[in-house]
Amino acid sequence: MAILPSVFLCSKVALLLEAPSIFSHSGPHYPHYTFLYNATSAPLMTEYDYIIVGGGTAGCPLAATLSQYYSVLLLERGGSPYGDPMITDQVNFAADLLRDGPLTPSQTFTSEDGVLNQRARVLGGGTCLNAGFFTHASRPYVRAAGWDEGLVHDAYRWVEGVVASFPQLGPWQTAVRNGLLEVGITPDNGRTFEHLYGTKVGGSIFDHNGHRHTAANLLEYADPNNLTVLLFATVHRILTHTSSNGSAHAFGVLYKDLNGVEHQANLTQRTGSEVIVSAGAMGSPHLLMWSGIGPAAQLNAFNISVVVDNPNVGQGMRDNPMNALGIPLTQSIEYSAIEVVGIPQTFGAFIETASMNAANLVSLQVPTALISPCNASAISLNFDTVTNFAALLQKVAGPVSSGELKLNGSDFTSPPSVRFNYYSDPEDLRSCVAGTRTMLDVLYSRALAPLVRDAICLPAVLEILYSLTPSGRDDDAEIASFCKRTVRTIWHYHGGCVVGKVVDADYRVLGTQALRVIDGSTFVNSPGTNPQATVMMLGRYMGVQILKERLSTGH
Repeated sequence: MAILPSVFLCSKVALLLEAPSIFSHSGPHYPHYTFLYNATSAPLMTEYDYIIVGGGTAGCPLAATLSQYYSVLLLERGGSPYGDPMITDQVNFAADLLRDGPLTPSQTFTSEDGVLNQRARVLGGGTCLNAGFFTHASRPYVRAAGWDEGLVHDAYRWVEGVVASFPQLGPWQTAVRNGLLEVGITPDNGRTFEHLYGTKVGGSIFDHNGHRHTAANLLEYADPNNLTVLLFATVHRILTHTSSNGSAHAFGVLYKDLNGVEHQANLTQRTGSEVIVSAGAMGSPHLLMWSGIGPAAQLNAFNISVVVDNPNVGQGMRDNPMNALGIPLTQSIEYSAIEVVGIPQTFGAFIETASMNAANLVSLQVPTALISPCNASAISLNFDTVTNFAALLQKVAGPVSSGELKLNGSDFTSPPSVRFNYYSDPEDLRSCVAGTRTMLDVLYSRALAPLVRDAICLPAVLEILYSLTPSGRDDDAEIASFCKRTVRTIWHYHGGCVVGKVVDADYRVLGTQALRVIDGSTFVNSPGTNPQATVMMLGRYMGVQILKERLSTGH
């Protein structure tokens, strides 16, 4: 463990209440961590065996695992999720995602495709903002990734012991599950974390009381004597020197605190010490490029010294396109995030659903035109009439379409620009057409009839909301047009540091030593229907692999 001055030790970030050490349904989960600090009080120079950039979905389990044997510094550019009901309470899910300000947990950006999106900026990463669905990658995905299936299984179990449980379905989610089975998305797989063809009830990081359990809770597994977590610490450069074999050897990082003061964290001289970047699909390629690892032409244009010329950094950016149907209802149903999913075997899209009450729509200031299909010219919605609002959505698997991330602005504080090229590949568009047809079939199924018969102007839902006429349900061209016009993100973007092009099979950055990237930026395709479980698993999995390798050498 690095030696810290007393002033640093006295400035620990107080984290509220005591908490159980395992998953609990009793209330909000507030671990009392003794290793959290505000970066403003950190020493100007420190050293650790491992420096992890990004305290998100992968970074937290990775740090917890490595701390069992080595000193670890975890640097997070955001704050703590604990004590913030906008994060911890499920009913605030959508509103939490839409918060945007200099220090909010959610950071809004718009891709060059014109689609509004968000990045996490908080300890726990995207698990503090998402809809909570918890599901594994498929077995073929695991095999294609070259992962050890036994270790993957153990890593998933390790994660689930703290964050995951199964939801208790209410009437809307139950009806959609039955509707999916009715239209042929079979078999019924019941409750399972596994990725299986058919219809299932997946896990959730929201417990039965509606409280969120995030990747930050996995730090409960850490050795508190070996871990230091710095909040509001923005890393802007990985420090490297040229090793004897000509490769770039990472030896530390530079980061700034909220006051703009620069700090340096170095690796210890022990063999095997490493810098590990877990800053996500937007953050990891961005940091590599500002550190001189990326396309030489682009780096030169920003006066960045080229350390490793790799044109693949920032390439292969993919975001799973999502399209949704909204249904205003005049009867009460449960508030629910994603709980039920349909996984068809015949086309590459997944069907999911969520629901909320009218009060949530008002608090979110959702434009009335987006939720009332009754009158296109003079839309008004009486919230005394509308009790709930439900949505069916389809997410294209993969996807095949890809884009790129580029530097943007004069320095590291300027967010990168990104283009995902939604539906540029015909295969993705075909999947959306099939997925949209399936949503329509479910919407008009017998299973949903008792609920949607009280929907406002149901036959006009598509006509007004999305300019897709009811007769257009049988027109592939019209549905394809609907897919392109109404595309949204489901926040599952990935790529930019893809395995085989930017990192090797062990996630070491090509052309470097003592530097890895371990997060969703390394994925070619998004795992399963929702990636968070696999990203957390990867943090644990690679932590175990790194420990096994290093401990076997006696270092």
